[in-house]
Amino acid sequence: MIRLTMSQRMQQGQPMIVMSEDSQRVKDKDAQDYNISAARAVAESVKSTLGPKGMDKMLVDSMGSVTITNDGVTILQEMDIDNPTAEMIIEVAETQEDEAGDGTTTAVSIAGELLKNAEDLLEQDIHPTAIIKGFHMASEQAREEINDIAVDVDTEDEDLLRSVAETSMTGKGTEVNKEHLAELIVEAVRQVTVEDAEGNNVVDLEFLNIETQTGRGVSESDLLEGGIIDKDPVHDNMPTSAEDADILLLNEPIEVEETDIDTEVSVTDPDQLQQFLDREEEQLKEKVQQIADLDADVVFCQKGIDDLAQHYLAKEGILAVRRAKKSDLEFLSEVVNAAIVSDLGSASAADLGHGDVLRDEEDELFYVEGEDAHGVTLLLRGSTDHVVDELERGVNDALDVVAQTVSDGRALAGGGAIEVELASRLRDYADSVSGREQLAVEAFADSLELVPRVLAENAGLDSIDTLVDLRAAHDDGDVEAGLNVFTGDIEDTYDAGVVEPAHAKEQAVTSAAEAANLVLKIDDIISAGDLSTDKGDDEGGAPGAGGMGGMGGGMGGMM
Repeated sequence: MIRLTMSQRMQQGQPMIVMSEDSQRVKDKDAQDYNISAARAVAESVKSTLGPKGMDKMLVDSMGSVTITNDGVTILQEMDIDNPTAEMIIEVAETQEDEAGDGTTTAVSIAGELLKNAEDLLEQDIHPTAIIKGFHMASEQAREEINDIAVDVDTEDEDLLRSVAETSMTGKGTEVNKEHLAELIVEAVRQVTVEDAEGNNVVDLEFLNIETQTGRGVSESDLLEGGIIDKDPVHDNMPTSAEDADILLLNEPIEVEETDIDTEVSVTDPDQLQQFLDREEEQLKEKVQQIADLDADVVFCQKGIDDLAQHYLAKEGILAVRRAKKSDLEFLSEVVNAAIVSDLGSASAADLGHGDVLRDEEDELFYVEGEDAHGVTLLLRGSTDHVVDELERGVNDALDVVAQTVSDGRALAGGGAIEVELASRLRDYADSVSGREQLAVEAFADSLELVPRVLAENAGLDSIDTLVDLRAAHDDGDVEAGLNVFTGDIEDTYDAGVVEPAHAKEQAVTSAAEAANLVLKIDDIISAGDLSTDKGDDEGGAPGAGGMGGMGGGMGGMM
């Protein structure tokens, strides 16, 4: 038998197979096309939701649950996306949500437009490295320009903060009642704002709790100083409210203690059985007596309360609630300044909190208010579960942007004004950039103008005419000229109350540029199997065609 060495086989033109048969590889231009197509598909899927006139998406998961929303990050998280590049773009939305609270659709849309324009540059044989450098330079310059354009705001200006909240909520199912909700949001942020040692405003949203209720109008939403417990008293003979009460937060069941191991006991006499029952009753009496000895007036218990214990607590005149959520107890511990007790035997009066517990029989809620409570609760009401869910998403975004504005102290004109101004300034900056990077900077400027174009399209306006009018206004020196999507006019959007936080815009531009650069830097995709990220029984990747089929299969599951 003749054995050929590796070098002999290569000399004879036989390929060396170093990857498994199931592996896939996409190289060079095919890899770039694959990645750019995947990223743009994600951006296209959320673009129609941008702005006050954006449309909603209905998302139905594998279990049949329906979500109706136009919140960018919610859409991307709920979609069944089965593509590695697409998931990288979703990270842009998640980062934007975590860092700024709003602007997720803007960030993803700009990232998609950057890659679209980069594709045109690649067709002109401009190397990805030059494009990446140009995008990075443009991103850094854009941040500087945003800081220059941003208006320093007085964080005590409630009208401005309400405008920020209304701008964030517009088009998110809160249109009719946005003024009322904006007032609640601004007041809620004020309640949880403190000054640090250096005199800066710090908004601690951990002390803000959001509760929802269906069956009522959005206009009946309210802000409460303290917490809400959506539970009933465990016994009908208990008091339903307690003013100036000592409150015990308990993370221990008021039930008969069970042994850790299974035990069988042979009973030969009925009296022996009665002794067991008497001992169980004594255990429950002891637990209730421990609570009574602490002089507790109200008990919020995370675990269960035995029926007999409920009877004894009612006899002691103690209001008790069982199966309270852990998150509610943690919030109440801040509201009434109480410790969460895990062992009744070691509890002391110092562990108790102090406050008022009031019962709302109509809504079947307990309102818990503490003395000088730092925590507040925003009670959102809506007609149906879908309405309330979308309302909560919109309010959460508005809370984040108002908090950012209070902490950061800078704001910008909305309605596409900042994007058009940035694009104009970046084109001027491009003239000072040498080499092919200049084309990338200009492409970056063009990409930013996607925002006013899409705002116009979603409002049923002509995007070309709108962009021409906006450019003309900014060339005349009107830095805050933006689009009024309701009238189609170009106006000073800052004075009109369309205001956005500067930090959110900085984060959107930075995240979009970094995501685009990350995608452009990839020139080779090597996969151990198909290019699907779902390795379950349901194979998402399509067979054949060297991995490009995986794009169709994976993205087909998304679109």
